[in-house]
Amino acid sequence: MDKRSYNIVFHTHTVSGIVISVLLYIIFFAGSFSFFRDEINNWESNTSAYNSVAPEMNFDSALDSIQQKYDLYGRNITIEWPQSIQRVNVRLSPSKDSTADEPRKKAAFFYLSTLDLQQSSYNEGYSLGEFLYRLHFFSQIPNRIGYYLSGFVSFFFLFALLTGVIIHWDKIISNFYVFRPWSKLKTLWTDAHTALGLIGLPFQLVYAVTGTFFMIQIVLAAPAIVVLYDGDRNQFNKDLEYVVATFPLEEKTETTASVHTLLTRTKDRWPDINLTKVHISNYGDRSMKVRISGQSDYRQKMVGIGEVLYDGISGKVLSEKNPYGSSSYLDTIKSILYRLHYGDYGQYALKTISMILGFISCFVIISGVMIWLVARDKDSLAKKKRKFNETLVQCYLAICLSMYPLTAFAFILVKVAGASGKGFLYPWYFLSWIGLSLFFAFKKDNAFTNKVTLLIGSILGLLVPVSNGLYSGNWFWKTIAQRHIDIFMVDALWMGISLVGLFIYFQLVKQNAKSISKTTISSHVNNEVNPDHALELRNEGLIQT
Repeated sequence: MDKRSYNIVFHTHTVSGIVISVLLYIIFFAGSFSFFRDEINNWESNTSAYNSVAPEMNFDSALDSIQQKYDLYGRNITIEWPQSIQRVNVRLSPSKDSTADEPRKKAAFFYLSTLDLQQSSYNEGYSLGEFLYRLHFFSQIPNRIGYYLSGFVSFFFLFALLTGVIIHWDKIISNFYVFRPWSKLKTLWTDAHTALGLIGLPFQLVYAVTGTFFMIQIVLAAPAIVVLYDGDRNQFNKDLEYVVATFPLEEKTETTASVHTLLTRTKDRWPDINLTKVHISNYGDRSMKVRISGQSDYRQKMVGIGEVLYDGISGKVLSEKNPYGSSSYLDTIKSILYRLHYGDYGQYALKTISMILGFISCFVIISGVMIWLVARDKDSLAKKKRKFNETLVQCYLAICLSMYPLTAFAFILVKVAGASGKGFLYPWYFLSWIGLSLFFAFKKDNAFTNKVTLLIGSILGLLVPVSNGLYSGNWFWKTIAQRHIDIFMVDALWMGISLVGLFIYFQLVKQNAKSISKTTISSHVNNEVNPDHALELRNEGLIQT
C-alpha cells in the first residue's frame, strides 16, 4: 500500500475510533452483562428457573386470569417466554371489534408470573438485568433515537475494525507475539491494543455486523424498499416475515380450542423443540387462529425454526414448518444472526467466554484512546491542542471507567433496598454516573481514575455475593448445592471479575512503586532529583524536602 493510501486508512481508523469510543465502550460493557440478563433477573428476584418452565404453566388458566382484567375478544395475543425465567411476556393488541369501548381499543403489555399468574406492568417488572440489556443499545433515549444511535455506532465500528486490520496487516501475526510492558508508554498501549484486538477480532466483527443489522436494518434496506417495493414498507416486512398474517373478524363464539392442549400437541410433535411463543389472532372469534413457534435443540440443529398454525376453533393444523427439516435461506440468515448476537446456543460456557471477550473489547477501546493521546503528546503540537486532547481523554476515561464501580454498587443496592423498576434505577444510576464522571474528570488524573475505579469496583464486586447471602439467604455454596445455577452464576461472575480487577490493581501499584524506586535511586546517584518528579516522590515519601 502506498503512503497516501495508508495515511487515509490510518486516519479513518483513528477518527472513527475516537468519535465512537465512549458509546462503544458502554455498548460492550453493558452488553457483556446482557448475556446473563435472565440470570440477573432471577438473582434479583430470588427465583431460580434453570430449566424451561413454560409447559408447566396452564395457558388456558393464564388466559382466563388475563380475561378478568382485559376483555380479550377480537384482540391478538402474543405470549413469549425466555428459557430461564419464571415469567412470560404478554402483548395485547387493540380489539378489532368495531363496537369496542375505549379500554378495548388500547394495546397492553405486562409480565405474567408462571408460578401464581400474577400480573405486573413493564415498570413494575423492570429489573437490573433489563436495565443493563437496554443500556447496551441506548434504549433509554426516547423515540428510538437510541436504537439508531447504537446502530450507527456499530456501523462505524465495522469501519474501525476493517481499517485496523488493513493497517496492521503486514505485521499482524508477528506483532501479536510482541508485548513490551517495560518500554515507553506508547509502545505498551500499542502492543496491548494489537494483541488483544486480534484475539477479540472475530467476536467484535460479529457484533459490529449483527448490531448494525438489528438496529438500523431499515435504514440500510431503504434503497431496496424504494427500488424493489416502490416504497411499500409493509410488503417488505411481510416478505421478510417480520409481521404475522392478520385475519378479519367473523362472529363471536364461546367455544374455542384449548390453547394449552395445542401447546402440548406441538411439544409431542417435536419433543426436543424449545417452544418460545404463542400468538393468538382474533381471540374468541370464529376466525381465531393459534400460531405456536419454537427453535430446535441447538445440539441437534443450529438453525431450526418450528411453527404450527392451528385453527382456534377446531384445533385443526392449517400449516406447519418442521424445525428438523430443510430451513429456508431467510430463516437461516435471520436465525444465525440472532444466535450469534445473543450467544445463547452454547449455554453458560459460551456466555462466559462472550462476556470475557466483551471486557477485552472494552480494554481494546481504552488502549486505542490512550495510543491516540500519547501519540499527540508532542512538543511540536500547540499547547492548546495538547491540553484539549488531555481533557478529552480524561473525560472519556471518567465516563467509561466509572461504569465498573457503579454497576457493582447497583447489584448491591437492588438487594439492600429491595427495590427496582425504572423509577428507581433510572434516576439513581444515571445521576450517580454523571456525578462520578464529573468527579474523575475534574480530578484530571488518568492514573488515579484507573486505579480508584479498579479498586472500588473490585471491592464492591466482592460484596455482591455477600449482599445476596445476607439479604436473600442465597449464599453461593447453597445455590450450587440446590442447583440454582442461574443465581450462582451471577455471584460467581462477580467474584471472578473482582479478583481479576484486584490482581490488575496490585500489579499497577507494584509497577508504579518500582518505577518510582528506580527514579529515586537514579536521582540520588546523580545527587539531584528531577524537578518535574520531585513533588510525586515527596508525596510517596521517598524523598524529603
